[in-house]
Amino acid sequence: AEEFLELLLNAMRFMFTVSHGYRKNIKNFRGRYQFMSKDGGLALAAIFKNGRMAVKEKVIDNPDVTITFRDGKTLFNFLFSPKQDILGAMLRQDIQTEGNLNYIYRFGFLAKRLQLMMTPG
Repeated sequence: AEEFLELLLNAMRFMFTVSHGYRKNIKNFRGRYQFMSKDGGLALAAIFKNGRMAVKEKVIDNPDVTITFRDGKTLFNFLFSPKQDILGAMLRQDIQTEGNLNYIYRFGFLAKRLQLMMTPG
């Protein structure tokens, strides 16, 4: 699951580079995302700044939001859910969040938009 999240983040980063329409979604946006797993097997970060996105394979300082997944299966199920329900996932204790939830909604929008761009028809 960690590899899939890293692939997703790098696909997003690539699309921001090649697609002006997709890149417009992060114009003037600054955000620091930390993705973790409870078992410590996952530590990825996405940093948005100056219309660009960087992916780091480490724990970063001062994230705007930290999303901690119970395990890799939970991460995979959440990312592939047709309707990502952040509140439901929190209530089931599949994920824990710390920070501003608006950042999670924005990331969900960006991920879903990428998915629609890559799906034919």
